[in-house]
Amino acid sequence: MSGLLPAFVSLVNDPPDTVGRVSTMYGPDATFLGVPKADLANPSSWSGTDIMIIGAPFDGGTSHRPGARFGPQAIRLTDYLPHDASRPHLALGVDPLVELAVADAGDVTMPSGDTELSLRRLEEAVYQACRGGAIPVILGGDHTIALPDATGVARHVGWGRLSVLHFDAHADTGDTQFGALLGHGTPMRRLIESGAVRGDRFLQIGLRGYWPEPETLDWMALQRMRSFEMTEVVSRGLDACLTEAFTIATDACEAAFLSVDIDVVDPGMAPGTGTPEPGGLTGRQLLDAVRRIAMEVPLAGIDVVEVAPPFDHAEVTAFLANRVVLEALSGIAWRRRRQGTDPGRARPDPAAPLLRDR
Repeated sequence: MSGLLPAFVSLVNDPPDTVGRVSTMYGPDATFLGVPKADLANPSSWSGTDIMIIGAPFDGGTSHRPGARFGPQAIRLTDYLPHDASRPHLALGVDPLVELAVADAGDVTMPSGDTELSLRRLEEAVYQACRGGAIPVILGGDHTIALPDATGVARHVGWGRLSVLHFDAHADTGDTQFGALLGHGTPMRRLIESGAVRGDRFLQIGLRGYWPEPETLDWMALQRMRSFEMTEVVSRGLDACLTEAFTIATDACEAAFLSVDIDVVDPGMAPGTGTPEPGGLTGRQLLDAVRRIAMEVPLAGIDVVEVAPPFDHAEVTAFLANRVVLEALSGIAWRRRRQGTDPGRARPDPAAPLLRDR
C-alpha cells in the first residue's frame, strides 16, 4: 500500500528509471567501513543480506544551510581504523559487521533540483531492501528523506503497523515549507497524513528551541504524538523517557523505524549540521540511546540524517554519525545473539566489568 499525497506520487504507479547500484554520487565508490557492495537491481548480489546500507545524498529540502548531500560519504568513510568490515564492540561482545551480513548498495541518484523524483527513487530502493529480507540503514541527506524511508518500510511491514522513534531538535511536522509540501521541516506530518505511521505511535526525543509554532503543536496533540522536549528529558532522565517511548512504540505495531537527526546532539559536539540548536543531548547520550533501542526494540529500518560536512570541525560530527550506525548494528547483532540458541560471547550485562569471565 502507498499513496502519500497528490504531490508525492507513489512508486507503485510510477516506477523510477533505475534503482540499481550507481556507485556514490559525490566522491569515490567506497562502502561503509569496507563491507561488500550490493546492487539492488541484482538480487543475487545481496542474497541473504541482513543489513542494507543505502546512501541518500539529498539536501534539496533544507531550510537553512545545505551540505547534507555529502553526509553519506562522510558517514561511510570517517574512521581511524582500517576499512576491513570488522568492528568488535567492547561493551556488547559482538562484531556486527561480521555477525550480520551487511552490504552497501551505494547511493540512490537524487538530483537536489527534483525533489519528487529523488524521493520516489529512494522509497523504491528502501522497499526493495525490505522485500529482500534486509533492514535498510539509510545515510542522509537532509531529513526530507524520512518520508520515503519510513514509507518504504511501512509498505513492507504493514500500513499503520510501523512505529517511529525520532531523535531531533525539531519536530519536522510543519504543514508547508516555503509554500512546498516537501522539505526537511514537513516529513513527519506527511507520514502521519498518509497513514503509513500512526500519530499515536510516533515518538520524538530531544525537541527544543523556538519552533514549531502553537498551531503546529495543536496539530501534533490532535494526532496524539508523544514528544519529549529536552526540559522533560533533563527532568525525568533520558532512560525513563526511553522506557515510556518503548512501551508505546511496541504496542500494536509490528516493528519500529529509528530516525536520527544528528542535530539532536548539542552543536558543541555535533557542529556539522544545517540547523544547529544549542542545548541538546551529548554524543554519549545519543550513542547509549541508540544502542538500547536496537537491543530492546524490533527495528525494521534506520536513517541517520542532517550531517553536513562543510560545517563540520575535525570531522567530529561525521565520527559521531558513523558510531550511531555502528551502535545500532551492534545492538541488533546483540539482540539476535541473545534471542538465539548460541549467545556466543555476547555479554549479558554490558555494564559489567569488561574483563569479567574472560
